[in-house]
Amino acid sequence: MFFVTPAYAEEAPAGTAETGADAHAAPAAGDVHTETGVPAEHHGGGVFPPFDAKTYPSQLLWLAITFVAFFVLMQKVIAPRIGNILEQRHSRISQDLGEASRLKAEADADVAAYEAELAAARAKSNSIGTAARDAAKLKAEADRKAVEASLAEKLKAAEGRIADIKAKAFADVGAIAEETATAVVEQLIGTSAKADVAAAVADIKKGA
Repeated sequence: MFFVTPAYAEEAPAGTAETGADAHAAPAAGDVHTETGVPAEHHGGGVFPPFDAKTYPSQLLWLAITFVAFFVLMQKVIAPRIGNILEQRHSRISQDLGEASRLKAEADADVAAYEAELAAARAKSNSIGTAARDAAKLKAEADRKAVEASLAEKLKAAEGRIADIKAKAFADVGAIAEETATAVVEQLIGTSAKADVAAAVADIKKGA
């Protein structure tokens, strides 16, 4: 079956509609047609359909249909999906920012607590050190006083012993001097003058 283009239909003479065997008869010499029924002299010499002014209305119609379809597709399908994706990303970003803010606040709180504990530990260590120094100073002072008291007692005891030894020594010296003087006097005068010698030694001790 052949299709007749508008150009061929316009050129065909009126009342020459082909019927039956005439339609299938071989064309006359010089009237070679293609399968589309376009005359040989017009084949290849026509205007490209998109640039043909006669097709502008149909092109504009299809352009309008395509634009409306694309607009509806954008409005009903593509734009909501893009908006949904943007909303999800915005929500996720907001959640991430909120989580970051929360973690930062927790970190700041931990740092503040650490600094407070560190300051408290330093103050406690200083107080402990001060207390230890004061206790050591008091203990050293008490030990010094105890040593001084012990030394004083020992010195007093030593002085007492020295006094006893001195007194005993003087007593012995007096006895020895008395005996020696008595012996010397007896050798010199031939008589015993023990009482006079004892009195003289006693006078010497008093004078010492």
